[in-house]
Amino acid sequence: MNQLDALRQFTTVVADTGDFHQLAQFQPQDATTNPSLILKAVQKPQYAPLMRATVAQWKGRGLDEVMDRMLVRFGCEILETIPGRVSTEVDARLSFDTQATVTRAERLIELYQAAGVHTARVLIKIAATWEGIEAARLLELRGIHTNLTLLFSFSQAVACGQAKVQLISPFVGRIYDWYKKQAGASWDEAAMSGSNDPGVQSVRKIYEYYKHFGIGTEVMGASFRNTGQILALAGCDLLTIAPELLAQLEEADDALSPLGRVLDAQQAKAMALTRWNLDEASFRFAFNEDAMATEKLAEGIRAFTVDTRKLEVLMQQTAD
Repeated sequence: MNQLDALRQFTTVVADTGDFHQLAQFQPQDATTNPSLILKAVQKPQYAPLMRATVAQWKGRGLDEVMDRMLVRFGCEILETIPGRVSTEVDARLSFDTQATVTRAERLIELYQAAGVHTARVLIKIAATWEGIEAARLLELRGIHTNLTLLFSFSQAVACGQAKVQLISPFVGRIYDWYKKQAGASWDEAAMSGSNDPGVQSVRKIYEYYKHFGIGTEVMGASFRNTGQILALAGCDLLTIAPELLAQLEEADDALSPLGRVLDAQQAKAMALTRWNLDEASFRFAFNEDAMATEKLAEGIRAFTVDTRKLEVLMQQTAD
């Protein structure tokens, strides 16, 4: 058995890519996309015809609408390959506007429905700002399921659980990046790996809190830098993994170091934990106290905004 198969015994494997031609190789249950992954995909020759066809079909419509139609087109192609759900992201520029996020999410769902895709197979990705979490709460009440992304702090996870969102994507690698950068020359890679990795610890804390208090929101670890981080979270509800790391797991022989369950819901239920209750003011204060989360959320929104604009430029050039 390879490590990817071993991981599947404990965790639902999700592919983190916009390159749907890669998916069949790894047989993931679900798939996630974001503006950066879609931008990367459309610059490959095999995806250029898809972008040209989408832009040509909807030429004359607003750029935001054409963008959504292209995202949904990619999502539909992905759903032809996987049995589960695809995550499609709302424009990061709406991260601080609850109503605009709700409106955009509803349009994405309408486009999927027009393509014959059932709502249950789509997760709308939204940045885990206070406004984004509130938008997700409203969408869930309307039967539209959400994936709260760019999640770096326990306070974000608590608020998402209170909002009863379908799924959260706590970022492992970007948390690791921040602490490694802060430590500089004093960083000890070996000592800070596996269960000691700060990104791994963040996801574990969230998972244990959710399972202890019976919170139904799914936990999907995301943004990995190495396979060690992935294996240290075996047992997490889901893990979304880039194709390069999926390939490494597939090539690794599990017999050399057999993988066991690391995160365990039953063990979490027996832990002594304190329940949090956050309103907007207490959320904002708790989040502000976390320098890492504050910086990484802002950085993530800026990065996705830049890539969304680059994608718009490519579409405009294609239309011209």
